[in-house]
Parts: sequence; structure tokens; C-alpha cells
Amino acid sequence: MPARSPEQIGELFQQAIRQGDLDAAMALYEPGAVFLTQSGDLRSGTDAIRQEMAPLADMKPEFKINVDKVVSSGDITLMYSTWSMSNSQLSGRAIEVARRQPDGTWLYVVDDPNTFSA
Repeated sequence: MPARSPEQIGELFQQAIRQGDLDAAMALYEPGAVFLTQSGDLRSGTDAIRQEMAPLADMKPEFKINVDKVVSSGDITLMYSTWSMSNSQLSGRAIEVARRQPDGTWLYVVDDPNTFSA
């Protein structure tokens, strides 16, 4: 299911990860998207992001994302979110950039889920 709004990307991502559906999670990223890892390394492209996300999807965690603030300009949206995983006690803040696609759906372009991690 494609995201019809920037905020819906997070909802779909958490559903996909809870189900261990890595393909569904990766379908929420543009092919050239970038992902900042917890160690600060930049992963570019869906193949690299897939490798980074595979262990998370394998865990099938109770994952929750709350979009706290949205700033939009045309087809680009900046989102500030908080996230948590109840079965691992991990939580943090994320900054994500999404872009509206030609068909009106939204995909991640930049994903930094480790901003101010707790």
C-alpha cells in the first residue's frame, strides 16, 4: 500500500517492520534514498538500506512512530518524529525527508532515525 501523505509513510513502515516484511518497508524509499546509521555511516540506495534494515525486520519488533512536526514546501516534506520499540526498550528521535512522487504517493528520500537517540 503506498503512502498517500508524508505522515502515512511512518505508519506503513511500522506495520511492515512489525510483520517482518522487508519488501514492504523498502517500498517506502526512493531508489536513491539515503539512511544514516546509528554509528553515523551513510547508506545510499535501497540495496544498502535493505541490508541495514534486515536485522530489524527479522526481530519483528513492536515498533511505534509518532510524527511530531511536519514542514512542507511543495513536493518536499521534512518530518520530525519520535519512535520506540517496546520489546527492546529502545527509543529515539528521527528526522526524515519525503518527496511526493508523480503518482501523488510519498516516499522517503532521507532517513535519519538516530537523531538524539535515547
